[in-house]
Amino acid sequence: MKTIVGTVLILTILAGCNASRQNEAAPAPSHDKYYVKTEQTIPERPVINDSKSVSAHLESLARAVPHVKDANCVVIGNTAIVGVNVAEDLDRSRVGTIKYSVAEALRKDPYGKYAVVTADLDLAGRLKDIRQDINNGRPVQGFADELADIVGRVMPQFPSDIRSPDESPVHDKKHVKQNDL
Repeated sequence: MKTIVGTVLILTILAGCNASRQNEAAPAPSHDKYYVKTEQTIPERPVINDSKSVSAHLESLARAVPHVKDANCVVIGNTAIVGVNVAEDLDRSRVGTIKYSVAEALRKDPYGKYAVVTADLDLAGRLKDIRQDINNGRPVQGFADELADIVGRVMPQFPSDIRSPDESPVHDKKHVKQNDL
């Protein structure tokens, strides 16, 4: 009886091992035919060769926005910082709306799309001083730390972040709540 049970047990084990060897030789199912392969591209920032003309152009775009008294732009590398001056008696929400309008106007320009917009009175004044010093021939490298402080102080409104109502928003799975599903 023990031999029969032992023989059946050994045959069962061998049969099981034999089946797994056959599965190992079988090719894995391919799901590639169900996927569409696309190349993800990010639009490249335009290279700014003439920073003075780009600064003047972005300043004129910002000044064209209603309620903007003055605008100053400083370009370092491929980054433009635009400071706008508005009336001092405006409340914060109105200033934020004007800043957003300036960012919207700059968004349509290839150089302005990646600009940093600030409506802070102190920062706009510092940008104006830097702009005048640059126009007077002072080297730009001396302003690098000051510009880093300016960019670090503001909560920038990037024109590239603005989406028009007809553009569909991109949803990230991390930001979707359970109730939304």
